Amino acid sequence: MRYLLVAINAKYIHSNLGVYSLRAYARKKGSFSGVPIEIGEYTINHSLGSILKDIYRRKPEVIGFSCYIWNIGLVKELLSDLPKILPQAKIWLGGPEVSYHGEAILEEFPQVSGIMAGEGEETFCRLVQFYEASSRAEALEEIPGILYRSAGDLKGTKATEGKGIRRTAPGSPLDLSSLPFPYEDWEEERWQEFQHRIVYYESSRGCPFSCSYCLSSIDKRVRFRDLSLVKREMQFFLDRKVRQVKFVDRTFNCKKSHAMEIWKYLEEHDNGVTNVHFEIGADCLDEEEIALLHRMRPGFIQLEIGVQTTNPDTIREIRRTMDLEKVARMTAMVRAGGNIHQHLDLIAGLPLEDLESFRRSFDQVYQMRPHQLQLGFLKVLKGSYMDEQKKVYQLQFTHHPPYEVLSTRWLSFDDVMRLKQVEEMVEVHYNSDQFRETLRCLEALFPRPIQIFEAMADWYEEKNLWDVSHSRQARYEILLEWIKEQYPQKIEEIRDALTMDVYLREKAKSRPAFARDLSRYKEGFRRFYREEEQKHSFLKGYEGYDSRQLERMTHIEVLSDGQVLLFDYQNRDPLSHNAAVVELSGQSLWKEEMESHGFLYCH
Repeated sequence: MRYLLVAINAKYIHSNLGVYSLRAYARKKGSFSGVPIEIGEYTINHSLGSILKDIYRRKPEVIGFSCYIWNIGLVKELLSDLPKILPQAKIWLGGPEVSYHGEAILEEFPQVSGIMAGEGEETFCRLVQFYEASSRAEALEEIPGILYRSAGDLKGTKATEGKGIRRTAPGSPLDLSSLPFPYEDWEEERWQEFQHRIVYYESSRGCPFSCSYCLSSIDKRVRFRDLSLVKREMQFFLDRKVRQVKFVDRTFNCKKSHAMEIWKYLEEHDNGVTNVHFEIGADCLDEEEIALLHRMRPGFIQLEIGVQTTNPDTIREIRRTMDLEKVARMTAMVRAGGNIHQHLDLIAGLPLEDLESFRRSFDQVYQMRPHQLQLGFLKVLKGSYMDEQKKVYQLQFTHHPPYEVLSTRWLSFDDVMRLKQVEEMVEVHYNSDQFRETLRCLEALFPRPIQIFEAMADWYEEKNLWDVSHSRQARYEILLEWIKEQYPQKIEEIRDALTMDVYLREKAKSRPAFARDLSRYKEGFRRFYREEEQKHSFLKGYEGYDSRQLERMTHIEVLSDGQVLLFDYQNRDPLSHNAAVVELSGQSLWKEEMESHGFLYCH
């Protein structure tokens, strides 16, 4: 028979570890290496027609869908049409979006043969064995961890009365070291396709914590993959210069010895290209681990830290264990190294947290200075303890995935809409890292960090700027107009900051309209580049280029106070990717130049 495992990802750069792991396990552990098991990867941006066409051309006889909150809507549409073009195909579903209410899914979609609930490698392998066995030596009721349709009275299964749906007992947790490496049989051409995509990897399953909003809290049995395997597989990625490897371990550093051994191996085998992403608990870190992280190449390691809230009552209510003081201390220590990208998460809509409480949480996390501050909204996932408590918390959330919070006992829909606007302003102005200098200026104008983004949101509301696609240049101009009206005394300072932010990112093809006219400094620029062509006092690594080439490859900016800055685009910050900046004001050439234009004191 022909098998097709279907993954529909949220973005092209993403991939689906689950379907690769299922196929690898069936091929090696089930000895089905000769059985055609294909993978079809698509994105939610593909049209229904294009996915249907591709599935049809593959002519699968058994189809398995990997179901998550981001793709279940599209999967359901496909379920309605697939039987019309492939009437004989058996359809199975798996993944968190169907594992915890499988009976309801099977009732809604009679065309689905069954559901693989929970850990899927052994279950899928046994399903292949079931379909490949001509004598059907193994019956469906003997396969652990599935829901399926049956009209008969089958021993050892739990039936949903009167509906012919049966659920078998869960399988035993797998030894993680017994799983084959999902990517080992990939051709080199396949790796070329993944040069600009994320490769997902796991070195552990389960989570020791019990956060009520998270499905990982259901399985507290943390299992670790043997370190010798992890090292060999990391080397496999490093040898192929994979751009980013993302560990999906729920709390990577919950076992210090495991985390340290992997980080040490990465430090010793860095290929100078790969970036590796980990989700960690900041309060699980210690100084020894941070000292090791500080030795890493800048940009090699990326850490995602779920803070979620700083309200102690909320922390207790969601069954979370977290030492906030230690989180702040450890994130500050990591940041001090200047080489690790930190991404901190917050969740709006948690119990016992009203708008003001969330604003305090935002301010405290903002002060931790993450490279990205992810303002997310509670997803009430089926199977989670949060879902069980929805009546107690008066949780209202969207009927369709992603089941996002609309209101709670403590947070009104007006509050949620307000925070949605703040979220967009944070994404545009903070997480983009395109307004770094401007935000530094704005922080001095507001008593609290969140007020900056609330004020921006108010301006967008007043000027009807929502739901419009703005270019990067337009965003700068919108912000400048806001400053002109609200803080006219700061306009020159903000104009300088915005101009710096433009040129930190790139040498603009055309001068921004708000930037100062630098034509009177042209001769000074030429003199500088002629000197650099000979001496390379400031532009190291540009040897061999003449003065005109140097001028095209870099940028000099003169600020309102006479400060002269050189933007070097060949040498960028590995974390922000902004240009390196060299101050030229103290150079004798520029002292003379600026004094000739009336600047008596240069910084």
